[in-house]
Amino acid sequence: MENSNKYLSHIKPTWCPGCGNFGIFTSLKNAFKKLDLDPSELAVVTDVGCSGNTADFLKTYVFHALHGRALPPAAGIKLANHKLKVVAIIGDGGCYGEGLGHYINLMRGNHDITVLVHDNSLYSLTTGQTSPTTPKGIKTKSSPNGVIEEPLNPLALALANSASFCARTYALDIKDQTNTIIKAISHSGFSLIDILQPCITFNKTQTIKWYQERVYKLKNRFKNKEEAFKETLRTDKLGTGIFWQEKRPAYHQECQTLKNEALVAKNIKNINLGELIDKLV
Repeated sequence: MENSNKYLSHIKPTWCPGCGNFGIFTSLKNAFKKLDLDPSELAVVTDVGCSGNTADFLKTYVFHALHGRALPPAAGIKLANHKLKVVAIIGDGGCYGEGLGHYINLMRGNHDITVLVHDNSLYSLTTGQTSPTTPKGIKTKSSPNGVIEEPLNPLALALANSASFCARTYALDIKDQTNTIIKAISHSGFSLIDILQPCITFNKTQTIKWYQERVYKLKNRFKNKEEAFKETLRTDKLGTGIFWQEKRPAYHQECQTLKNEALVAKNIKNINLGELIDKLV
């Protein structure tokens, strides 16, 4: 097996020293290596933000999407070419804020993509504004008197909307995170990993020490969704691991026009759009 450097571009990461993104990036590289994937077998879609900078550091197929719009291109890539392993890298603001509709509807359709959400509870690239997962009462640059809204619960939302793989990891637990990413990429269907990521520059509440006091590994798989859902509601402790996984057909496996062959495999030489265009004119 080749070194994980084959997945890297010549550009070095530029995140803040000690940023949780380094742990996530290392875990992602390790997962690609352990899966023995060729860079040409991977398509990575990144969002805007600190996590989106990953686009510069990878030597795979990479598409840098608009803010909150990383998931639709990822789904489209998979529909076009079923052979590719598709990974969407996005922040909590982009996924649970601007892109919330995409998040819900793609999991409902069980699109075969892996979604890695860098969840630091802030919009950190723009210097620390409130995000959908910022805890109530926390003071940020955009909520100087404290956040009024209750934080969105991404795992509970995923379980309620039929995601077939739901997991949570801690950015600095590279070994556990690598194994979870491997399982998510290997899963056929919508795979969510909500990654608890310390932002050492702007999040002075949820510090590394704060996470170390609360994060623990789930011991066993839950027998049903009800048990898993109950665990997602805990706030005193934050379990990491796979909350739910079920096997069912992915979107492209049920779509009548795609289940036999991907779009990239279809012969378009003899397609004539003239009659359709004439009807529209």
